[in-house]
Amino acid sequence: MSTITIKPFIGNYLRRSPKLHPNSKKAPHFSLNYSRRSLFSGKANLRFTDYRRRRNLLLRASSTDTAVIETSEEQSDVVFKESFSLKRPEKAEGKIAIRLDKGNDEENWHLSVGCSLPGKWILHWGVHYAGDTGSEWDQPPREMWPSGSIAIKDYAIETPLKGEAFQEVKIDISSKWSVAAINFVLKDEETGVWYQHRGRDFKIPLVDCLDDDANTVGVKKGSGIWSGSLGKLSNILLKPEAAPSKGESSSNDGSSVKSRRLEGFYEEHAIVKETLVDNTVSVSVKQCPETAKNILYIDTDLPGNVILHWGICKGDTKIWELPAMPYPTETVVFKNNALRTLLQRKEGGNGSKGLFTLDGGPSGFAFVVKLDENTWLNCKGDDFYIPLPSGQHQSKENEESNSSQIVNRSPEQSQAGSVYTDEIIKEIRNLVSDISSEKSRKTKTKETQETILQEIEKLAAEAYSIFRSSIPTISEVVSEAEVLQPDVKVTSGTGTGFEILCQGFNWESHKSGRWYKELHDKAAELSSLGFSVIWLPPPTDSVSPEGYMPRDLYNLNSRYGSLDELKVTVKKFHEVGIKVLGDVVLNHRCASERNQNGIWNIFGGQLNWDERAVVADDPHFQGRGNKSSGDNFHAAPNIDHSQEFVRKDIKEWLRWLREEIGYDGWRLDFVRGFWGGYVKDYLEATEPYFAVGEFWDSLVYTYGEMDHNQDAHRQRIIDWINATNGTAGAFDVTTKGILHSAIERCEYWRLSDQKGKPPGVVGWWPSRAVTFIENHDTGSTQGHWRFPGGKEMQGYAYILTHPGTPSVFFDHIFSGYRSEIGNLISLRRRNKINCRSKVEITKAERDVYAAVIDDKLAVKIGPGHYEPPGGHQRWKMAAEGNDYKVWELS
Repeated sequence: MSTITIKPFIGNYLRRSPKLHPNSKKAPHFSLNYSRRSLFSGKANLRFTDYRRRRNLLLRASSTDTAVIETSEEQSDVVFKESFSLKRPEKAEGKIAIRLDKGNDEENWHLSVGCSLPGKWILHWGVHYAGDTGSEWDQPPREMWPSGSIAIKDYAIETPLKGEAFQEVKIDISSKWSVAAINFVLKDEETGVWYQHRGRDFKIPLVDCLDDDANTVGVKKGSGIWSGSLGKLSNILLKPEAAPSKGESSSNDGSSVKSRRLEGFYEEHAIVKETLVDNTVSVSVKQCPETAKNILYIDTDLPGNVILHWGICKGDTKIWELPAMPYPTETVVFKNNALRTLLQRKEGGNGSKGLFTLDGGPSGFAFVVKLDENTWLNCKGDDFYIPLPSGQHQSKENEESNSSQIVNRSPEQSQAGSVYTDEIIKEIRNLVSDISSEKSRKTKTKETQETILQEIEKLAAEAYSIFRSSIPTISEVVSEAEVLQPDVKVTSGTGTGFEILCQGFNWESHKSGRWYKELHDKAAELSSLGFSVIWLPPPTDSVSPEGYMPRDLYNLNSRYGSLDELKVTVKKFHEVGIKVLGDVVLNHRCASERNQNGIWNIFGGQLNWDERAVVADDPHFQGRGNKSSGDNFHAAPNIDHSQEFVRKDIKEWLRWLREEIGYDGWRLDFVRGFWGGYVKDYLEATEPYFAVGEFWDSLVYTYGEMDHNQDAHRQRIIDWINATNGTAGAFDVTTKGILHSAIERCEYWRLSDQKGKPPGVVGWWPSRAVTFIENHDTGSTQGHWRFPGGKEMQGYAYILTHPGTPSVFFDHIFSGYRSEIGNLISLRRRNKINCRSKVEITKAERDVYAAVIDDKLAVKIGPGHYEPPGGHQRWKMAAEGNDYKVWELS
């Protein structure tokens, strides 16, 4: 690759370009977002200048073997130019300060909450009243409201923090208001990020604590600040039924429980805020008529060292290839299919620039920008793709010649493709004959038959891929109406097989009252991280604010937002390339009225069912339907899906959600409650892109310790998937439970079953396993089955490198784990790990688990030592964190 003297070229380009600034409106089709990953190739709709009108570009040789560009007319020789906005992440560290001070007397106190970081900070807070056992959050009395506070529904208020270098808000507290505790979270209004304490709301108790909550700050268990009437009330609240603690005697008046005064406290909690800074990158292309080489100039105002990770593309494919040598200075080869070039710093240090000279053969130049090992800047989650003139415009003779070659491939090309596909078809036939023969039926084990079926599935997909890539799509030769292109087969149980799922809410998300709007603002960011599917919370009117006790199914105004807000949010996710799953609760439904016996089993709204829609074997709701086909959920009437009118109404409702809202698929709640065959009926009627069921079941324990063999547990999940005829996947609860025990107890041998395979559903039916480590039930503020604290990234290193469809919890994304999760997602996408990828477990011992996936990735979790086979000559470290490492094939 020759070096080009760029001064005339740069001058020409800059004189014709508008001044670059962070909010450039130069390219309305683009919104470049940062991503902590490398990306798959993606096509960009860029403006292309017709270079056939250009004037000649003169090149003369210099003594330094450098081509010097001379232009006769400044405007005629640039065939492509564009400027694009970039969003670069910057981290700032600060503190949340909490102070409780005594006022004029023991009955009055002052609470202040402050933040040292710049931004528009909002205190989202509420109180817990003494004696109230129903709710942790209520609005405080009006006298407590600081100036500028606004009400949020009926359970909280929001107060802006004020100040310059340090922002804070002060709250007056009096014992006469009977406030037992103050709960709050801090919200950054600019980014929409919520800051909690150890994953839960901050909680400041003002009377003795009944529970030793991990989120309590300032006050220790057994302390209280009220010396008056509220202090006496706290004693009453704490009066125990069990035996008193050691050193205290019990009495009928409760005097054994002491209310100790608090002298006040001051605490600081670390906070890290990540903001997006505006930058730009500009690209221009010239073509030399004498040499037919393309000269690409890239200019950016990004600070620091900027590495361009790039390659060329040929023909209609977006597959990265290496260009012909020589390469620019400061360039290294990456994995034999890409280059990494350190751009040259501009004079004054304000940004970087680079010049690339390419032969005329490539049709495109693909790249992403690498700032560090975990931060990549890209184009809407895909590679940045610049079409080159030779791939887009040709002389008439070349156009006709190339068209002929594409439509009528040479005999050698046709024969090679035919031989390869014939070999695949032959191999599939042999495998089918092998598994179906009478002799094999008697001798083949179930494990061997499953392996053969998986191989058939992979070969069929490969053959289809070859067939699809051989279809010509040249519009100059064949009109669009005449080209028959087969659709990609997507099944609801697997999607495409490359999905990465984000759970887009937690147990507290409804409290903001505008969750849909907040998700809408995060859509581009989630897309840039590499997520392809998002699971939204239940949308219906519900007795419980979280949405899991649905009442009127056609009323989609919920605590998360309105019907219109939901539709706008779904549309936004579609615009950034993310599919949307609706969380539908089909097992049970809350009634609107009581029957003549005073039982709540008469339903309202458009689906005004009566007792006939309720199963007969739930004594709480006196249903007149048939017996339940699954386990009963006793908090609400269980719906009888064997009734034809019920199934008809549910299918109509699901179709309405698909058409009216735009949902692409479903997350099905509590599917243990009804037969999987009904799910098959609903999915066939609605044809979702993806569907996953929550089949929650207890694992097997002996004397309180988890058994190594969990085959019975995963078999029950497999049975449910079978009942749906494979139309739905299921959350791999087995894998979550085994990861829990393995990581918490340092027993990593648990991650291999007796046959050396993954021990969860992912080991038996990986294409239908949706793996996860946390969700709104197990984590968040419920914490029913919280993953071992501080070790979450070991869990993500496992599920994001292994087969199955991984699901990432919202709280973990918008926390200190985001960069690590983004990097693992990048590795998964870059190496095309999918739901059917092959796992070879290479080590499963007390303190370490290791595996190789698809011969592309190697992963180890646990404190023990492991090096992948072949060592550093074959593998390159790609990700590393607390007790986990991931290598890529070098």
